[in-house]
Amino acid sequence: MAKITLKDLRHSYYPNPKSRDDYALKEIDLEWNDGGAYALLGPSGCGKSTLLNIISGLLVPSDGQILFDDKDVTHLPPDQRNIAQVFQFPVIYDTMTVYDNLAFPLRNRGVSEEKVDARVTEIASMLEVEDMLRTRAAGLSPDNKQKISMGRGLVRDDVNVVMFDEPLTVIDPHLKWKLRSKLKELHQKVRATMIYVTHDQTEALTFADQVVVMQEGEVVQIGTPVELFERPAHTFVGHFIGSPGMNVLPCEIRDGGAFFEGQQVALEGAIRQGSGATQIGIRPEFVALGATGLPAVVRKVSDVGRHNVVEAMVGDNSVKAIIEGDVPGHGDAVHLAFRADQTRLYRDGWIATEARS
Repeated sequence: MAKITLKDLRHSYYPNPKSRDDYALKEIDLEWNDGGAYALLGPSGCGKSTLLNIISGLLVPSDGQILFDDKDVTHLPPDQRNIAQVFQFPVIYDTMTVYDNLAFPLRNRGVSEEKVDARVTEIASMLEVEDMLRTRAAGLSPDNKQKISMGRGLVRDDVNVVMFDEPLTVIDPHLKWKLRSKLKELHQKVRATMIYVTHDQTEALTFADQVVVMQEGEVVQIGTPVELFERPAHTFVGHFIGSPGMNVLPCEIRDGGAFFEGQQVALEGAIRQGSGATQIGIRPEFVALGATGLPAVVRKVSDVGRHNVVEAMVGDNSVKAIIEGDVPGHGDAVHLAFRADQTRLYRDGWIATEARS
């Protein structure tokens, strides 16, 4: 396996890019440690697949370097990078048996049949497909085909990195959790460096130890799932991660405090100096209904099973709160209380409050 370093990486699909907006990837600097489980998370068009293709060697970046264990591989073709890739649609040979599909990457590199058999048996056991080894792949269900595709990526023990490009997109929703759990289990067993590309926050947060959140060709935050949820560095992260996402509310700064709809709102810490448009961010989990607080009117109540999501209007601004137990009804007057240590100021999208120690 390998440590992967991306240095000063930029990429444009234009032959002569003239401005920052001409770049699909803007100033990417990342370091992924050997054996880690990482996710690239972001909406369609944010640059995830472009970055994956650059790491794999399918694209040469306009600027910057890709290093595998400090070796510059920026201009090396894919076959010289020792990578494995699992795509949205299973890449397997329907006319071959499951055994032969798993064995193919090894046989293609001249590995002895004794080692092929040992490795295929080991991976089949991890995937729980031992009883399918003599079955032709054409007869497999879509989720089992994707299992075999994953196995083909994992069967080699000389790969630098295994990359997954939205591998569960075509899998039925009720089977996705099984494959997510299986992939996490496989990583813990083989300890390969894995990069998982997805627009689905559930997939990213359940698989990865570190999640790289991208927007419009930029990395806006890198962190553990807990860090991304508890302290979003950017309003995009707060909005994109969570269900529902973080409340992002306009505010003004005066007398050293933040004011929303004319009322001062307590924040997690001191406000950093700076200029720009300011907003308050607070997750619905930390908004409560009480006897005091911001006056609001309930607009909608959604029962999602374990709790209710109450949407209330404070002036023209919608604020969502996750509430357990009894909830008010549509049109009821309520008061919203924000938990101070989870209420943050953002300036031009970026966090602008100091965390309390």
